[in-house]
Amino acid sequence: AELANVELDLEVMRRQNNEVSKATLKGLEKRKANLMVEMARINHQLTEKRDDVPDFQQMGIDHLFIDESHRFKNLLFTTRHNRVAGLGNQEGSQKAINLLYAIRTMQQRKDKDLCATFLSGTTISNSLTELYLIFKYLRPRELKKQNIVNFDAWAAVYAKKTTDFEFSVTNNLIQKERFRYFIKVPELAMFYNQITDFRTADMIGIERPQLNQKLIHVPPTPQQEVFIHKLMQFAETGDATLLGRPKLSEGEEAAKMLIATNYAKKMALDMRLLNPNYDDHPNNKVNQCARKIAEHYEQTKVHKGTQLVFSDLGTYKPHQWNVYGELKRKLVEDYQIPPHEIKFIQECKNEAQRTKLFADTNAGKVRILLGSTEMLGTGVNVQQRIVALHHLDIPWKPSELDQRIGRGVRKGNEIAKLYGNQVHNYVYAVEKTLDNYKFNLLQNKSLFISQIKNSNLATRRIDEGSLDEKNGMNFSEYIAILSGNTDLLEKAKIEKRLGRLESDLLIFSKDVVQAKQRLEGKEQQADKSETQLKKVEADQVYLKKINVYNENGKLKGQLAIPDLDSQDPKEIGKKLIIIDKNNRHSEPKAVGELHGFKLEVTTITHFMEGYAQRENHFSVISPNGIKYQHNGGQMPRTPEIAAQFAHNALEKIPKIAEDQKKRVGEFKKDIDQLKEFVLKPWPHKQELSELRQDLQRIERKIQESLTEKVVEKKAEKRVGVKVV
Repeated sequence: AELANVELDLEVMRRQNNEVSKATLKGLEKRKANLMVEMARINHQLTEKRDDVPDFQQMGIDHLFIDESHRFKNLLFTTRHNRVAGLGNQEGSQKAINLLYAIRTMQQRKDKDLCATFLSGTTISNSLTELYLIFKYLRPRELKKQNIVNFDAWAAVYAKKTTDFEFSVTNNLIQKERFRYFIKVPELAMFYNQITDFRTADMIGIERPQLNQKLIHVPPTPQQEVFIHKLMQFAETGDATLLGRPKLSEGEEAAKMLIATNYAKKMALDMRLLNPNYDDHPNNKVNQCARKIAEHYEQTKVHKGTQLVFSDLGTYKPHQWNVYGELKRKLVEDYQIPPHEIKFIQECKNEAQRTKLFADTNAGKVRILLGSTEMLGTGVNVQQRIVALHHLDIPWKPSELDQRIGRGVRKGNEIAKLYGNQVHNYVYAVEKTLDNYKFNLLQNKSLFISQIKNSNLATRRIDEGSLDEKNGMNFSEYIAILSGNTDLLEKAKIEKRLGRLESDLLIFSKDVVQAKQRLEGKEQQADKSETQLKKVEADQVYLKKINVYNENGKLKGQLAIPDLDSQDPKEIGKKLIIIDKNNRHSEPKAVGELHGFKLEVTTITHFMEGYAQRENHFSVISPNGIKYQHNGGQMPRTPEIAAQFAHNALEKIPKIAEDQKKRVGEFKKDIDQLKEFVLKPWPHKQELSELRQDLQRIERKIQESLTEKVVEKKAEKRVGVKVV
C-alpha cells in the first residue's frame, strides 16, 4: 500500500515537470527503491525463516490498547512536499510501523476501522498535521471513502500551502513551501471527534490549584541590542563571522535560518551562552528569575514551599559555565539560600537517586529544583509543596509547556492551598527577540488544540505560525521580530482573543438555539397546563354545585356499578376486585359511575425477560375529560377500601388545582427568563467585529512589509518572485 502511494506521488510529480525540485523527486525515487528492498527482505524472511510459533494473526487478537499513543507518532508517510512541519521523519520508526501492521491485520480480519484504543494526554502535541497519522492508523476505510489515499490528498482538503522566502546557498531569494494554515477546521474537528472521547481535569472534578500566568517582559541589554543587529545581518548575508564563527559550510548554508533561530534563543537566555566574555547584566533573565525565586522562597519559608525552574538551554554541566550553575550561584551568594536546598535533576545518575530527590523535594528539604523539559517535565511527581514555576526559555511545542505546568498544577499540591490555592507560573521573555512571539504562538496552538479536542471551535482557518523546531523561522518574519516590529506579536494576540471570542459566540449561539427550543416547549406546556387547570377548576365548581361533600369535606354517595343493585360498600368493593382480576381489555372500559364521573379500567401489558405481564389501571374520568387517579391506578385488595377508590381520587381535586396553579406560575416565570435570554444580544459582538477588522488590517500590513522585502531583493537580483 505504501509503495502504491509512492508510485502515485511519482506519477503526479513527473507530470508537474519544472514545478517540483529535483531533490524532492530524487527523494521519492529513493523511497520507492527502499520500499522495494524492504518488501524483498520481508518476503525472503517469510519463506526462509518462518518460526514454528503462532504469529500475531494466528493469535486472534482483535483489539489493542496503546497507552501514551503519542510515542507512536513517527509513522511512515509519503508526500510530494519536502517541508511539512510536525510530521517527523517520512521513513517512520520501526515501532510505529509494527503497530500499523498489527492494527491493519485486525482491521482486515474484522473488515472495519479502529480495532485499537489510543490513550494520551497529548494526542496533538504541536501541529494539526499530526491528526493525519491518527486517521491513518484508525480510519483507513473512512479516508478511502473521502478519496484520501495519502498525506497530500488529506492536506489538499484540510491544509493550505504557503510560501516562505529564504536565501539559498548562492544567496538568492528562493521559495519554500510548508503547511502553515489549516482550513475547514470545524469539519476536521468533527472527523476527529467521531472517534475521540476527551476529558479535562475540570470535567471530572479533580481538585488542583489554579494557574496564575505571568509573562515577565525583560528589556534587552545593550550587548543584546548589538547582537540583535548582527543576527539580522547574518540572516540576510549568511556571513557567519558576524557571529564569531567560521564561514558556513554548504550544509550549514541550507540550514542558515535554523542556525539564526538557535542563536536568537541562546542570546535571549544569556549572552554568555554564546561567549563567556559577555557581561553579567543585572537585568538579564537569570537575575530577574533569581529575584522572583528568592521572593517566593522567603514568602513560603514557614511551609517550605518549593519551586521548579525549567530551561532546555544552558543545562547543568559540572565543570563548565552554564545557566543552571549561574542561577544557583546567585541564589546562594546574593540571597543566602543554602546550597543543599538547590538541586539539578541532571545530578541524578540512576532511578534510586531520582526517587530520593523527589522525596526530598516533596518533604521540603529541596526548595528549588532545576531541569529540562525532558527530564523534569514528565514522570516527575514533586507537586506537594510547589508554589511557583519558572521558565527561562520557551519550549517548541504546546504539549511541552503543558507538561512543565502540570508538575505544579496537579492533584496533591497541599501547600498551594495555604497560598490562595494557586501556582505562580513565570515565563521570562526578552523584548525584540523570538520569546514573546513564540510564547503567544504556543498559547494560540494550545487553545486551538484544546478546542479541536472538545468540539468547541468556530474558527474555520488556523495559522500555526512560521516558527519550526527543525527549520527555524522564515527570514522575513524573523527580521521583522528582531527589528522590534510588533505586528506579528500583535497578530498572535488578536488571533488568540479572536479564537476565544469565536468559541464563546459558538457556545452562546448554541445556548440561544437550545433556549428557543425550551421556550417553545415551556409555552406549549404552559398552554396545556392552563387548559387542564380550567377543566380541574370546572370539576371542582361542579361538585360543589351538586352539593356532594359532607361537613368533613368527604364525598357522599356510593359508586354505581352496572349489574350490581347493592349500595353496600363491601359488595361494591368485592365487585371491583373481581373486575380487576378478570379484565383483559387494552382499551379503556367504563365499570362504574360516581356523581357523573366515570370509573374506567385499562389493561397494560409489560414484557419482562421475554414474558408478558399484565396489570390493570383504574382512573376516574371527569365530564371534561380529566383523568384522576388514586393509589397509582392500582385497585386495593380490601373490599371496603376498594369501594372508596373513586371517592379518594375525586377528593384530590382541590390539591390538584393548587399544584396546577403553581406549575402554571413556574412555567410563566421560566418563559419570562427564557424570553429575556433569547432577546438579549451577545455582549461581545462589536468587539468581535473590530477584532476581525484588526486582523485583516494587520495581515495586510504584514503582507505588504514582506512583499516590500521581496521586491527589494528582486530589484537587486532581477529575478521574479511570486508572493502567495
